[in-house]
Amino acid sequence: MAQIICIANQKGGVGKTTTAINLATALAFSRQHTLLVDCDPQANATTGLGIDKSSIERSLYHGIIGGACARSLIVDSEIDFLKAIPARTELIGFEVEMMSSSERDTALKQLLSEVKNDFDFIILDCPPSLSLLTVNAITAADSILIPLQCEFYAMEGLGQLLQTIKRIKQGLNPNLRIEGILMTMFDKRTNLSHQVVEDTEKYFKNLVFKTIVPRNVRLGEAPSFGKPILLYDPASAGAKSYMDLANEILNH
Repeated sequence: MAQIICIANQKGGVGKTTTAINLATALAFSRQHTLLVDCDPQANATTGLGIDKSSIERSLYHGIIGGACARSLIVDSEIDFLKAIPARTELIGFEVEMMSSSERDTALKQLLSEVKNDFDFIILDCPPSLSLLTVNAITAADSILIPLQCEFYAMEGLGQLLQTIKRIKQGLNPNLRIEGILMTMFDKRTNLSHQVVEDTEKYFKNLVFKTIVPRNVRLGEAPSFGKPILLYDPASAGAKSYMDLANEILNH
């Protein structure tokens, strides 16, 4: 049965989608059957995997409003062991259409229950907000991975996310755990980066992954070519860090 990991932080630009794509790829490289689910209407994880949105007939949206079964939404990637459920902008409509539904918080959980036994890992990429889609992803997940950028306002908003996690644990998902906090965009030349890592480790202790993702030009370029970093530049520091992260999770 799949371990479902939700990648969430309502702050934008912290490396959520980069982490979702590249962790999913690294797990697939480790021969784990992996499904990447794009829960963001911006659909960056979909394009970052090289999936042509115009060529797909149905997306995650059709599944979570009950119009399609999960298996019919799954598409192949160019990587063995890695498949995806893509998103398109129509996913924005989910919030409005499900607002009055009693199943609005658990729609994604119900959808994924159909395919949970088909994979070793299911990775959920969330929008940069604490929206109904993010609540659905956190409710469907076994654990939550929080990317945190090594920058000045890194901790800002983290309290809000932790409160949301606490509320979801009290009701919708009592077994939810924090997979870990992943430090991203680390620049070893700046004191600030080192300070943010130090403060985070002091405050969250063993919740912080040993792996630290560096600020890496190749990592930033890869999505525009529709490729995960492990295909775009497997020798880069960014590629190595995501393989290290996958190993940490596998050996957890």
